[in-house]
Amino acid sequence: PAAAPPVTASPPAPPTSAPPPAPMMREGAQGERVRELQARLRQAGHFDLNPTGYYGPVTTASVSAFQKRRGLTADGQVTRDTWSALTARTRTPTRAELYPPTTRPISDPDPRCLTGRALCISKESRTLAWMIDGKVVSAMDVRFGSELTPTREGEFGVTFKSRDHHSTIYDTPMPYAMFFSGGQAVHYSADFAANGYNGASHGCVNVRDRERIAALFEQVRVGEKVIVY
Repeated sequence: PAAAPPVTASPPAPPTSAPPPAPMMREGAQGERVRELQARLRQAGHFDLNPTGYYGPVTTASVSAFQKRRGLTADGQVTRDTWSALTARTRTPTRAELYPPTTRPISDPDPRCLTGRALCISKESRTLAWMIDGKVVSAMDVRFGSELTPTREGEFGVTFKSRDHHSTIYDTPMPYAMFFSGGQAVHYSADFAANGYNGASHGCVNVRDRERIAALFEQVRVGEKVIVY
């Protein structure tokens, strides 16, 4: 009979490297963990906005900058190594850090805001801070007029208040209006609430948080300072 063919051993399979672990967070994620990430990045000096809970391009760039600084792969995605490095260099954020009242950090107040009662309105940070004796009592996002209808800057006083005001010039509601310079007022804007900074006022200081402006309206008295800077 014919001899059986010799048995040959199969060559060993080439070693396969394990796939990299899935990132904990990446662009497009949202929620409380993202809010904590942003607050910790802000503590570390890599995020100059307030937490939003949405992982967009700004957060990706901030994570990448932190990774580069720490000698990690700078891909803008939060791996366990990245998260460990970040938590080791930051503390647990406070509720105020996680849920600030404004989109952007409040600017250092103008010196004129530091005495008495004042509506301190910063064009740089696009925020309004209601201050009493140098302390911020409440704060909110605001937007201003366009280049054609700019919001005037300077020191003013509240001339009159109108809870359910309606502009006859522009035929638009101006709830909780607090006038400070001619027809310019601080007031709630439904358009600002709906469209954000994609629009502008006709010179007024728009507020998009109805509850905050309603509470502010009750506290502010005619004659009190309005500082726009």
